[in-house]
Amino acid sequence: MRTTLNWALMLGSMALAGSAMAQVRTGPAAFGDYTTDAPGVIRKITVADVPPPTPDKAKAAPAAVAPRPAGAELKTLPGFTVQEFAKLDHPRLIRVAPNGDVFVAETQGGKIRVIRAKPGADKPDGVETYAEGLKGPFGLAFWPTTGEPHWLYVAENNQVTRFPYKSGDLKASGAPEVIVPEISPQHGHHTTRDLVFSHDGKRMFVSVGSGSNVAEQVKEKKTPEEVKAWQANHALGAMWGAEEDRAAVLVFDPMGKGRRTYATGIRNCVGMAVTPGSDQVWCSTNERDMLGDDLVPDYITRVKDGGFYGWPWYYLGDHEDPRLAGQRPDLKGRITVPDVLIEAHSASLQMTFYPPMSKGPAAFPAAYRGQIFAAEHGSWNRAKRTGYKIIMAKVVNGVPTGEYEDVVTGFVVDDAKVWGRPVGIDVAKDGALLFSDDVSGSVWRMAPKAGAK
Repeated sequence: MRTTLNWALMLGSMALAGSAMAQVRTGPAAFGDYTTDAPGVIRKITVADVPPPTPDKAKAAPAAVAPRPAGAELKTLPGFTVQEFAKLDHPRLIRVAPNGDVFVAETQGGKIRVIRAKPGADKPDGVETYAEGLKGPFGLAFWPTTGEPHWLYVAENNQVTRFPYKSGDLKASGAPEVIVPEISPQHGHHTTRDLVFSHDGKRMFVSVGSGSNVAEQVKEKKTPEEVKAWQANHALGAMWGAEEDRAAVLVFDPMGKGRRTYATGIRNCVGMAVTPGSDQVWCSTNERDMLGDDLVPDYITRVKDGGFYGWPWYYLGDHEDPRLAGQRPDLKGRITVPDVLIEAHSASLQMTFYPPMSKGPAAFPAAYRGQIFAAEHGSWNRAKRTGYKIIMAKVVNGVPTGEYEDVVTGFVVDDAKVWGRPVGIDVAKDGALLFSDDVSGSVWRMAPKAGAK
C-alpha cells in the first residue's frame, strides 16, 4: 500500500508541477483582484514581492450582499462540476464524520446540523438538527481518532464541549460536557475557534483569534525589563492584557488538561488541519488590516511547536508593523515566515487535505490527492474584491510549494456586490469536495464529471 500511495503522490506532484510551470503568476502579477480570478489561475506570492505599507490609503469597502443573479453559475476546473448540494441557515464549518454524515456548524444560530446522502448522490436524503442552544459553535472533531468515535467535540466561542456520539447519530444522545471552560480571558472580536486532534488522539489543538486588529486596545506598554520578565514565563511573542491567550494555537489532552501554548503570533487561525499520515498542524489565517490593498497577505502554513508568527509587532518575518514600531526589538529575527501567502484580505477560512487514498465514486484524480483545499471568504477593506473563491494550495511530499490555484470562482457580481462567501470545506466519503457559503445558505458539491479520470 505504501508503494501505491507514493506512486500516486508522485504522479500527482508531476501533474501539479507541469501545470504550475505553464500558468504560474509570480512577482507583481501574483497580486490581483476578482477580475483576474479564474479556475486554473496559479499564483505564487513571496515575501520579496510584498509592497511597503500604505496605511494612509487603506479604507474599508465592505461588499453589499445581492441575490444570486439569474443564470449565475459557479466556475470550476475542466473535468469537474459544481452544484448546490443542500440549503441550510448560515452554514459555516464542515466536518465529515467517519461514517460519511456531514456535520455543519450554524454558528450564528447556535446549531449543529447533519446532512446525510448516499455515496455519489448530488442531493441529500435529509438534514437534521444534531444540537442547538450552543454559544457560537464552529470547530467540530470526532474522538477517538481511530476506530469508532464516541464523542463529538465542539469549539464554541470561549469553551470546548463534547457530546456523546455513536456512528449514525443524527441527534445528540446526551447533554454536552464542558472540557475546556475558558479558552481565553477575553473572547470578543474574532470569535470562531477550530479544533483538531493529533492522529493518535492524545493532543487536542484549539485555535483562538486575536481580540483586535493590531492589539490597539491593549493600553499597557511594557518597558524592556517588564517585557523580559513577561517573556521568561510565557511562550515566545505571547501578548498580554486583553490579548492574553489570543492570536495563538493552544494544545490540551482530550480531557482539556495539560494546557499549554503551542504557537503564537497567528492573528486569526480560522481553519486548522493535520497532515494525513503525520501530526503536522496547519493554520489557515486572516492577517491584519489597514496597511494597504496588498498588505498583509493572508496565509496557509505549517505551525511549528514554539513558533512565533509575528502578530502584532511584525509580519512576514522582520517586517515591522509601523503602528507598533520599536515596541519589541527583542523579537526581530525570531519570527517564523508562513508557507503559502495568499492575496491580502482574502479572509482564508477552513482548510482540508484531500485524502491521498480516496476511492469513492466521486474521487478526484491522483493529481489532487494530498493537496490542500481552502475557502476564501472574501475581502472587506481593499479597493477591489479579493477572495470569494475556493483555492488549492500545492503540496509535494508534505511540503508546500508556495503556489495556490483558483478552483471555484464566480461569487462576485461586480465591484460592489457579491452573492456568496465560502466558509467551510471538507471531503465527503464518496470523494466529492463539499464547501459552504454563508451568504446564500448553501452547501456546494464539487465532483468530477462522469467518466473523468
